[in-house]
Amino acid sequence: MFIGFDYGTANCSVASMSDGQPRLLSLEGDNFYIPSTICAPTRESVSEYLFRHFKISPSDAIGEQVLRRAIAFNREESIDLIKGDLAFGQAALDLYLEDPRDVYYVKSPKSFLGASGLHDIQVSFFEDLVCAMMANIKQKAEAQSEQEIRDTVIGRPINFHGRGGEIANQQAEKILLQAAKRAGFHNIEFQFEPVAAGLEYESTLTEDKTVLVVDIGGGTTDCSLIDMGPTWRGMSNRTASLLAHSGQRVGGNDLDIYLAFKQLMTSFGSTSKSLSGIDMPLTQFWNPIAINNVEAQRDFYSRENLKALKLLKKEAQSPEKLDRLLRMYQETLGYSVVRKAEEAKIALADCDEFRVKMDLVSELVEVDISLDQMIDAIETPKAKMVDLVKEAVAQSAKKPDVIFMTGGSARSPVLRQAVESQLPNVPIVSGNYFGSVTAGLARWAETCFK
Repeated sequence: MFIGFDYGTANCSVASMSDGQPRLLSLEGDNFYIPSTICAPTRESVSEYLFRHFKISPSDAIGEQVLRRAIAFNREESIDLIKGDLAFGQAALDLYLEDPRDVYYVKSPKSFLGASGLHDIQVSFFEDLVCAMMANIKQKAEAQSEQEIRDTVIGRPINFHGRGGEIANQQAEKILLQAAKRAGFHNIEFQFEPVAAGLEYESTLTEDKTVLVVDIGGGTTDCSLIDMGPTWRGMSNRTASLLAHSGQRVGGNDLDIYLAFKQLMTSFGSTSKSLSGIDMPLTQFWNPIAINNVEAQRDFYSRENLKALKLLKKEAQSPEKLDRLLRMYQETLGYSVVRKAEEAKIALADCDEFRVKMDLVSELVEVDISLDQMIDAIETPKAKMVDLVKEAVAQSAKKPDVIFMTGGSARSPVLRQAVESQLPNVPIVSGNYFGSVTAGLARWAETCFK
């Protein structure tokens, strides 16, 4: 059996083909989409759990080294892993929100895979993270389909990371490939996510069209300009129909982070001053919420930074705000704050103002955010997304007949208006915002493995 596998930044989903149509498989209860999250008692628990309870061995000597260190650490801390100690999806998020201090939680590991400067140990650990998530999803899909799943087409963005170029892409794709092999897949192919979404839209066309696919996902925005329609449908070689691609690591997560930084981090002191009148260092308010940046998270939550934060509080004009920043450090609250910004972003698609309520353990902080404030806050990532649209069209010098927008953030009226302003009079259509990529990957898997 084969599946299309959307290993997404925000959510993961898989689909099989049934009577010529993609069929999404339930992965978490009755839900087709499982949040891309993982939670464990400790960081080291992931590698040991993968070996002990998934029965998946390391792929090389570096992986064996990571496993040995993990087992030694857990023994030293008297951590005896039992089945169920590794949580995924909504269960992982619930466990994290229950007590952020006592667990190791990761959201969107896909965001880290193309990061530059990773050591072999880090690459191997990320492979373990991805493998654990893929193995869990594969087991859930096999339980529903009652068949062994051997083959898959995995979606990938045009570019995994903003820096690093093709080297970063190769690093990320290799991690995904190795993780998928270890999870039990035998034959593995990759397809660009916007191309996959386009294949699903193509199934509805009765005449040939040039389609600009704009896929605004959780971690990346990807654009593909493609000739599509009855002439091309079902062809195994689509090279001649692929006219242009553009992509960058800027997506829904970035919208949430920028909104959190501009509107929520003021409650933690981001626009305040020291007693001497000097502005507070912005990196101390950016790093805790930059949840898609390995270096930023490491720097903020380092032991050395605790001393710097205490000094900032001592020298602050508003020490009560810096005390919240200290609590963010001590309680690992960065993910929670970004999640509140995401709630506001979603709500402001239907209203002009939203009140954010942040539970900071011993204090409830409320912040009102208007639609205009949100639009101002997300201007930088929005501009990058628009530039990608312009780049894809400029590459081919061919105007699209239609724009197909997909991905969770493509629902935003602000982003749709921004795309429309670049290509006026070109109709914008949408399908399943969350499922188009997965469905298209399943269609391509049928072409690859039939």
